[in-house]
Amino acid sequence: MTALYRHRLPQLDDRLFLTDGGLETTLVFHDGMDLPCFASFPLLDSGAGLKRLRDYYAQYAMIAVANRRGFVLETPTWRANPDWGRRLGYDLAALDDVNRRAITLMEEIRRHYAVAASPMVISGCLGPRGDGYQADGAMTAKAAQDYHARQIEVFASTAADMIAAFTMTYPDEAVGIVNAAHAAGLPSAISFTLETDGRLPSGDTLRDAIARVDDATSGAAAYFMINCAHPTHFGHELGGDDGGKDDGWLSRIRGVRANASRRSHAELDNSTDLDDGDPAELGREIAALKRTLPGLAVLGGCCGTDHRHVEEIGFSCREAA
Repeated sequence: MTALYRHRLPQLDDRLFLTDGGLETTLVFHDGMDLPCFASFPLLDSGAGLKRLRDYYAQYAMIAVANRRGFVLETPTWRANPDWGRRLGYDLAALDDVNRRAITLMEEIRRHYAVAASPMVISGCLGPRGDGYQADGAMTAKAAQDYHARQIEVFASTAADMIAAFTMTYPDEAVGIVNAAHAAGLPSAISFTLETDGRLPSGDTLRDAIARVDDATSGAAAYFMINCAHPTHFGHELGGDDGGKDDGWLSRIRGVRANASRRSHAELDNSTDLDDGDPAELGREIAALKRTLPGLAVLGGCCGTDHRHVEEIGFSCREAA
């Protein structure tokens, strides 16, 4: 499958990009906001919410510029799909509108902060239809393509350079998203969430999940990522007998957005406090992944991380280089 896309993604070249941290955990635990369904996209509907999002992304964009790194602007639309939108009172037309306005905000940030040394890529962010921690309500690949197509087509009608799907818990939904993005003419990145044993919530190994998506889509995904897991949860899956076989699967992993915490998903789900770990230690652990993942290009945070963690990731990667 060969896609003709509007853009060549600069993170596919030999340069490092940063992205943001844990948006929702920052808003909930640092700002004290109530986020029903853990959704941040409704903030786009109020002046105060829009300002908070603008300030949030600007802080990270400035970190990227200071480090002379590229930056991937992921929209706050992880929950902006039909099932979650319905729970929050959004019909399909309202979701279309909020997804478009999310891209508009990213365009604004890029105009203000992008420079030659820090190019900025706009990515329309998708989340799973179900829970991001469990492989519940699994769909076929075709059902997943039909489900996610509308949000992806909206992004394709905007200035989005790509789409990225985060906290994917099983391969079939990822296959459907890659196919929908290909049909819409947008590059796609698939980010799997991993348990403390390094496997997807579905029980698949990361290697097998990547192979299944690539086999079913003729390698149409631009790249794969890992998110919502601590490096100690999956490092062992990247080496040893599995990782040592030269079949190219490690080179398909080009991004990591790690949790600050070593807690399991079940523990995080029931947490009333924020475990923000050790930002400097996380920075060193992410930088060390470059030795195992030579194609690693997009680095940021997930649950519990904030600008401090991304600053340390940028610093550690600069020192390693």
